[in-house]
Amino acid sequence: MPSTWIYDPCPAPSSDYEKAARSRQAILTKPAGSLGVLETLAIALAALQATERPRAARAPIILFAGDHGVTAQNISAFPAAVTVEMLKNFAAGGAAVSVLARELGVPLSVIDAGTLAADPLPGVVTDKTRRGTRDFSVEPAMTAEECDAALGAGRRAIEALGQPDLVLFGEMGIGNTTSAAAIASALLGKAAGEIAGAGTGLDSAGIAHKVHVIETGLERHGLAGPVSDAVRVLQSVGGFEIAALTGAMVAAARARVPVLVDGFIVTVAALTATRINPGCRPWLIFSHRSAEQGHGIVLDALEARPVLDLNLRLGEGSGAATALAVLRLACALHNGMATFEEAAVSGRAEP
Repeated sequence: MPSTWIYDPCPAPSSDYEKAARSRQAILTKPAGSLGVLETLAIALAALQATERPRAARAPIILFAGDHGVTAQNISAFPAAVTVEMLKNFAAGGAAVSVLARELGVPLSVIDAGTLAADPLPGVVTDKTRRGTRDFSVEPAMTAEECDAALGAGRRAIEALGQPDLVLFGEMGIGNTTSAAAIASALLGKAAGEIAGAGTGLDSAGIAHKVHVIETGLERHGLAGPVSDAVRVLQSVGGFEIAALTGAMVAAARARVPVLVDGFIVTVAALTATRINPGCRPWLIFSHRSAEQGHGIVLDALEARPVLDLNLRLGEGSGAATALAVLRLACALHNGMATFEEAAVSGRAEP
């Protein structure tokens, strides 16, 4: 049983500020609805931030990393050692999300929530109780205590932020598309073959093997879906970084911080978070639809309309960082455009 905070109520967005934002959009110098999703994003942020002028300037990126025991089953095109090697690359500024963070002028924090690193890495925050999960095809990925600690790592990351305009999440962990596919299969009652995709670049034979490993794990743990106990699913087949992401999303919602959700892995964490605490759902904005096979299925289950569709499948928070630029433009348009009255432009003619 996890700590009770994960079930505590999340506040609702402000209906008053949502109405005010809709009213403002109606009097800006453009045909109603002509900016499409840019309008709805600004309205959503105004409601979440309880302000007439939504913002997306202070938007830190938090990347959670973890290793997966299921890599022992050869379910990845890359060795497990790549997780820790990439952490060093993130800290050194050489990864894709590092470049995007610099271009956007936002801080990037990297948290080791459960990698195989034996010692703390420079530039990386360590918040873990174990080096990597267990092989979920053989035994539960983590104990109840380890799962609770990983959820808490997400909460602690949010508590360290203060009050940003919104927060972006990313992940790193060789094997985590296998873990995420297993979670989604259990929670949605979908066959593993519908969810599992190429991940880091598996061929068709590799994907078939990955599906078999997921099916073996789900059967071993009695997770023929749909399973209502999301915490049990997370503990049985999840990853430390996925648990940390789950806890961080609930904690962000409780702290009134909107979340910009990244690709497949982070979206599965979002699904898990909403199954544990449904009140966090309004605080989640979905950045993009990735090329990973199961992502669209999970987005549909969340009734999510992502901002972008760029055929991305890197992870790391790269899609969320790219979508941040769109959110900033949406806020600029909402806040900076003139009204018909201010610009002395005639409004819509009445019939």
